[in-house]
Amino acid sequence: MGSTVAQSLENRGHTVAVIDSNPDAFRRLGADFTGLTVTGMGFDREVLIEAGIERADAFAAVSSGDNSNIISARLARETFGVGRVVARIYDQKRAEVYERLGIPTVATVRWTADRMVRHLLPEGTIELWRDPTGLVTIMEVPLNAGWISKPLRALEDASGTRAAYIMRFGLGTLPTASTVLQDGDQVFMLMTDDIIEAVTQVTGNPPAGV
Repeated sequence: MGSTVAQSLENRGHTVAVIDSNPDAFRRLGADFTGLTVTGMGFDREVLIEAGIERADAFAAVSSGDNSNIISARLARETFGVGRVVARIYDQKRAEVYERLGIPTVATVRWTADRMVRHLLPEGTIELWRDPTGLVTIMEVPLNAGWISKPLRALEDASGTRAAYIMRFGLGTLPTASTVLQDGDQVFMLMTDDIIEAVTQVTGNPPAGV
C-alpha cells in the first residue's frame, strides 16, 4: 500500500517522503523512486521532522497497525498542522470513531470484504464506487420501462435516494431538476447497503398506479 501510494504521487509530480521501520521495505519503491526514505517509526516526532513533516501538504498513515496509524495521523494533524491526512484502519468500529475526530480513514477489511461479495454475487445492481468508510456506494439500478418519460425526480422521490449521474447515449450526464428519463438511460444512484433492496424494488418495477 505505502509503496503504491508513494509511486502514484511521485508519478503525478509530487515530492514524497516515505517512513518505514524496516529499511528493506524501501526496495518496493523501485529504482526509479527519487523521494526521501527515512528509517523509523511514523509516530516518532523526530522521525517525522526528518521526513519533512513541517513542510508537508499531506500525510498518509498506511502501516499494518491501527494504533500506529491513528497516532501518526493525529500527530500530523494536531501537532504539525498538516491539512490533508488519511489513515488506513482495519477495525471498522475504530474507523468510525476516528472519522468523528475529523481524520478520514480507509476501512480496509470492510471495503475488501464488500468487493469480494460483489464478485461472488454479481447479479442485480452493479457497484461503481464506494466511499472510503465503506458505507456509501454508487450503483447502477435496474430501470423498469414504466419509468420512461417520467421525471427523474419522481424516481428519486419514490426510491428515497438521489441519482449521482445518468449514462445517456454513452455519455455521463449530471441530472437537473428538469431531467426526464429516456429509453436506454442507465441510472446510477447513491445508496447505503441497508436501502439497496428497497431502492431496486422501486426502480425495477413500474411506478405506483401504472
